[in-house]
Amino acid sequence: MSVADPYAPQSGDLSYDVESYDLAIGYRVRTNRLDGVATIVAVAREAVSSFALDLVGLRTSRVRVDGAVARFSAGPRTLRVTPPHALAAGDRFEVEVTYAGAPAPRRSRWGTVGWEELTDGALVAGQPIGAPTWFPCNDRPDNRARMRLEITVDDGYAAAATGVAGSSTRRGGRTTTTFVSDVPTATYLAAVHVGRYRTRQLEGTGDAPVPAVTVTAPPALTAAVDRAFATVPDMLRAFDRFFGPYPQEACTLVVTADELEIPLEAQGLAVFGMNHLVPAAQRLVAHELAHQWFGNSVGIARWSDIWLNEGFACYAEWLWSETSGGASVESCVADYYARLAAKPRDLLLVDPGPDDMFDDRVYKRGALTLHALRRTLGDEAFFDLLRSWTADHRHALVTTDDFRAAVERAGGPDAAAVLSRWIDDVALPVRP
Repeated sequence: MSVADPYAPQSGDLSYDVESYDLAIGYRVRTNRLDGVATIVAVAREAVSSFALDLVGLRTSRVRVDGAVARFSAGPRTLRVTPPHALAAGDRFEVEVTYAGAPAPRRSRWGTVGWEELTDGALVAGQPIGAPTWFPCNDRPDNRARMRLEITVDDGYAAAATGVAGSSTRRGGRTTTTFVSDVPTATYLAAVHVGRYRTRQLEGTGDAPVPAVTVTAPPALTAAVDRAFATVPDMLRAFDRFFGPYPQEACTLVVTADELEIPLEAQGLAVFGMNHLVPAAQRLVAHELAHQWFGNSVGIARWSDIWLNEGFACYAEWLWSETSGGASVESCVADYYARLAAKPRDLLLVDPGPDDMFDDRVYKRGALTLHALRRTLGDEAFFDLLRSWTADHRHALVTTDDFRAAVERAGGPDAAAVLSRWIDDVALPVRP
């Protein structure tokens, strides 16, 4: 197995690419029991005699490849599958894995990630390597795939998940709901949330250019949710102007009855804790919505380019602050530049290293980089650059070098030099 990404060298298998996941999952909140069948369609990139699926903490009982029983061995992080026949480069094959267990978050250098029990429900925090805690996958940021999720929960509970919600059926005291994502989705951006929720459409959404926004939350929090998300339609209109049309098939906001340390984004979805239903958390709402453009549509092929996700989403916070009558972008720039200048200056934005990939300096220096480009290009050319970036790379993978090329096309060598000073040097440039 070739190493898929040096920031997460124990995750992913480069010998094949997944085209689609079809997951049938049953989950019981009271016992934290998950039963699943994953059907995975993949294509071999090279000759394959065995391959690995990432799976953590769950027990596999059966594996089939192209309908035939396959041998497998389970380790603490991976499921090694030996198909009954060798695969040649270019061969398409189907893997069916039957598995079960008590899902739990996994420990990582970034803390615990993955499936997490709540007081009365569960959520998924997938970034960056949490997906294998609830389904077998090729856990690489560059291997995006279509997804179909069929989630079954007990009466009294509801599920929200990645994709467009389809029909629900009730049988034997349990409800099954199907979610389909036809846009390519990274494994870390797949999510399931279970709780005593009610789902409804947020008022003021569903008319162009604002997509229909679905809110899934405990009924007792309805009034607080309405207050907290009242600005979402205007936020989406502003981002439509700044970044281009909303790129996802769904726009779902989930609120848990528990407090959460931070909100979490997924494909077409974001989850917030009840503690985020306060005015001070508006910037977090803007941040997670912006990820639907930057990170979830325009996606990174390798973790070292994480600033392309987080720096852009952080700059969106500042744009929304000014648009909504809060602090101006220039005020945010001055504030966060001063904070950044007071911190250790040993981070290289273009390659921060795995330990620092979620460091706040990546977020803020990335946002300041964009503002430096805006000052160099001028507003019209800068926002044309952002809209072209999201349009040209809609649901595609990018690297920092792709952005360099886009910046040079927009502003020539001078703009490319400004970008390089901010991302290629440890030294902090002069405030833009």
